[in-house]
Amino acid sequence: MSGSKQPRTPPLERDPGQRRHSFDEVNLGYTPAMAQLEASRCIQCKKPKCVLGCPVHVQIPDFIRLVSEGKFVEAAEKIKETNSLPGITGRVCPQEDQCEKHCVIGIKGEPLAIGQLERFVSDYARKITEGKPETLIHPTPTGKRVAIVGSGPAGLTAAGDLAKLGHEVVIFEALHQPGGVLFYGIPNFRLPKEIIEHELKYLEQLGIKIEVNYLIGNIKSLDELMSEDGFDAVFVGTGAGLPYFLGIPGENLNGVYSANEFLTRINLMHAWEFPEFDTPLHHHEVLAVIGGGNTALDAARTALRLPSTKRVIVLYRRSENEMPARSEEINHALAEGVEFQFLSSPLQIQGENGWVGQLLCQKMTLGEPDASGRRSPVPVPGSEFNLPVDAVIIALGNGVNPLIAKSTSDMKTDSQGHIELADETLNATSKPGVFAGGDIVTGAATVISAMGAGKKAAQGIHQFLMSSE
Repeated sequence: MSGSKQPRTPPLERDPGQRRHSFDEVNLGYTPAMAQLEASRCIQCKKPKCVLGCPVHVQIPDFIRLVSEGKFVEAAEKIKETNSLPGITGRVCPQEDQCEKHCVIGIKGEPLAIGQLERFVSDYARKITEGKPETLIHPTPTGKRVAIVGSGPAGLTAAGDLAKLGHEVVIFEALHQPGGVLFYGIPNFRLPKEIIEHELKYLEQLGIKIEVNYLIGNIKSLDELMSEDGFDAVFVGTGAGLPYFLGIPGENLNGVYSANEFLTRINLMHAWEFPEFDTPLHHHEVLAVIGGGNTALDAARTALRLPSTKRVIVLYRRSENEMPARSEEINHALAEGVEFQFLSSPLQIQGENGWVGQLLCQKMTLGEPDASGRRSPVPVPGSEFNLPVDAVIIALGNGVNPLIAKSTSDMKTDSQGHIELADETLNATSKPGVFAGGDIVTGAATVISAMGAGKKAAQGIHQFLMSSE
């Protein structure tokens, strides 16, 4: 058996029983032989649709061919021509809905494991070049300065592309650690911090400066960045970090967390290592997670790994078929012991002495599709039931922080605070010299979508800078 008729090569994975008690990475990736075997399935389409499915347009057949030839470092360099963060995207991109969705061999069989191969070559190159400076081609400086507000995937991508074009770039990050949602929102067992730190180091080698603990909109306004600090353009990629809540009784009880707060305490502030780190987290035993996206599963699997945890139950008001989370993440959660209550929705969080004690829930059924295309959940009369829990984590998505909009009166935003683009081809806002992209424009989306927006904005900024005096 050879070529596209070969079955897809599954990656190595840590044993579920072992990983339930560890924050070490679950997916162990490919060996070189496994990577070459999987790459040999690619039929090298003359008009590769997989590239069109990639928001940052990685030249997928070219890097796959290099993998099949055993040229792993060269393959990593090929990816980096268009994607500065391959170790990250290889791990957290929903490839099944993007590049792999368009893979031709997926029509009659399983698509090529593009994400696994991207991850493999990135890791291989990182280990080979560990401790050595990367070979970089530094462009001729343009003399133009660009401020990047926010160091999430949109900001980092825009920064990398602009630096490669010869512009001086400074990133401003409000938290003490750059990386945005990559760092505080995605747990180590899915995206190890060393991968983020390695790719940040690559950006710094490009000459990019990163200012942490610097809250734009408070310390400086966008106007001040341009008029006082001499930046010629600004990119706003602050993401969406304000959590949504249920709006039901009991949300003010102790033991109720937004997924943002819970994951930030663990990922950014090491709460699970208390008292070595000064971030306490109450020792809960039975936790309910409300939601059906990847963030909900990240929170559930993180909660499961805490020493005091006995049960974690995910409540989702639709069925498994409608869950927005990646199927890989659902399968990992199930294998590790996370329980699911589908077609269930909370009505009230109840407790005693100020602490969560149980959830009053209601069974749901599915009605007609709503605006999202998914079938709407409909309450089943008389189906209320109690679920004993001592903590509730709410993972219903996020809205945008209004700080930038409030401190920038001449930039248009919509009723929900998202920045409106005056030119979507360049990601230009209504304020001259200010560009934006990622969740602050579109609402919460994927890492690679934010990177695609950052890439487009970088081209818009470059065009703006080079056409001005």
